[in-house]
Amino acid sequence: MAHCNTVFHQLLKFVPRHRFSSLEKEHGTGRKARKFTRWNQFVALMFMHITERASLRDSIDSLCVRNGFLYHLGLRNICRSTFSDANNRRPASFFRALFDVTYQQCRPLAPKHKFRFKNKLYSMDATLVSLCLSVFPWARFRRAKAGVRLHTLLDHSGYLPAFMEISDGKKHEIRVAKSLTLPKGSIVVVDRAYTDYEWFGSLVESGIYFVIRQKRNATYRTIDRRCVNKRQCLTSDQTILLTGVKASQRPHPLRRIGYRDPQTGKHYIFLTNNFTLAAKTICDIYRDRWQIELFFKWIKQNLRIKAFIGNSENAVMTQIYAALITYLLLAYMKFLTKLTMTLTALIRILQLNLFQKLTVEELFKLKPDRPNVHRDIKQLPLAFC
Repeated sequence: MAHCNTVFHQLLKFVPRHRFSSLEKEHGTGRKARKFTRWNQFVALMFMHITERASLRDSIDSLCVRNGFLYHLGLRNICRSTFSDANNRRPASFFRALFDVTYQQCRPLAPKHKFRFKNKLYSMDATLVSLCLSVFPWARFRRAKAGVRLHTLLDHSGYLPAFMEISDGKKHEIRVAKSLTLPKGSIVVVDRAYTDYEWFGSLVESGIYFVIRQKRNATYRTIDRRCVNKRQCLTSDQTILLTGVKASQRPHPLRRIGYRDPQTGKHYIFLTNNFTLAAKTICDIYRDRWQIELFFKWIKQNLRIKAFIGNSENAVMTQIYAALITYLLLAYMKFLTKLTMTLTALIRILQLNLFQKLTVEELFKLKPDRPNVHRDIKQLPLAFC
């Protein structure tokens, strides 16, 4: 029988160690770690996220129980205080840079989005992670509330987070959106919170398309009307010019599309600067924006980003970026092995077999005489193709 290492070791092999070492030098503190290295910290954080450990003590104790496997993971016995100090003091910018490297590694293997056009498709949104004000006073954004906001750009090719910025709860979404540089010809889908006519004008001038729901108080002038197929539940397809005070400073013709949901009867009005795609395709693009909400739900339910093992701002950011790297590595395993199961089923199986000495092919291979155990797992319907 051929020798194989643990499943956890095989998962960690997806991390490019040469890039890891170079990032460690770029984001170092100037003092070389004697025993507990950056790699030790990353492996311990990743173990905590995959196995959903409840606390810092729980994570360390669970790793120490598997002492015989730590050597092959590049680990040594971990002291709880050392792990805590590393999360609090070592710059979280290292994990943010590692997150960017991991995304670039996953992107070539990710399946294309489900639409026929070739433009890159992104969704942009933000979610709030609530924190206890007495424990995290630095995260205060209201009189009696604390939290951090995760500003995310989701790539619809594989539904991968292409960008993530962690800010305080007061920072508005549009401020982060204006700082982003998107590839020319891409399509970005946002909700009404991103309504900013100056930003719309800059996107039009940069050759970037956007899809957004129109606000009720928007004022406009109709320039042209086109016929629509009412069988597709379309109500209007117009070319308009916004007439508001701020919109008149950078006037650009926009496309206004009306759609009535056949199930709920609710009427939606979409604005876009794309005049080439079909009206129904624009409506379907905005409907696919719901995937970013499912992404937020998934990481909050399956990774440790609602309970933190450190109280400082640096420790919180480190834990969140480590969770996103774990998410990307799980997606990379799914794309590389062409698994058809959801990420929810994947992480549940890894939790039970993380230190089993099996190849990835053996772990996910189903025998004909065994029931399909994956069907019994309650899955979140993430649309991974």
